[in-house]
Amino acid sequence: EAQLVESGGGLVQTGGSLKLTCATFGLTFDDYAIGWFRQAPGKEREGLAWISGGGSRTSYSNSVKGRFMVSADSAKKMVYLQLSRLKPEDTAVYSCSAVWALTAAQAMGVAESRYDWRGRGTQVTVAS
Repeated sequence: EAQLVESGGGLVQTGGSLKLTCATFGLTFDDYAIGWFRQAPGKEREGLAWISGGGSRTSYSNSVKGRFMVSADSAKKMVYLQLSRLKPEDTAVYSCSAVWALTAAQAMGVAESRYDWRGRGTQVTVAS
């Protein structure tokens, strides 16, 4: 059974940065697209960024394009999400999910319920 484990969350001031890590275990890493999602209290779950297996392609939601950047290290089987110019409204639990045999663009258009694996998340809190 595969497992995704997020880390790197924490408390940061407005305008600050954080780098989140999604460590994958038990996946054939290059066969999966990885998406980053977030869930804020009282808000709908939101997809943020996606990366194709092996890191060849990326896609972003309009809400974070230009501020967040997704990358991958195939050798380490890890996916990263660099958060920059953070705002209080970015406060949420951030998690990663993996879906088999889709590109980043395809994964962006697929409901997260169709993903194969999902991590538990890491809390990001942006202080005003």
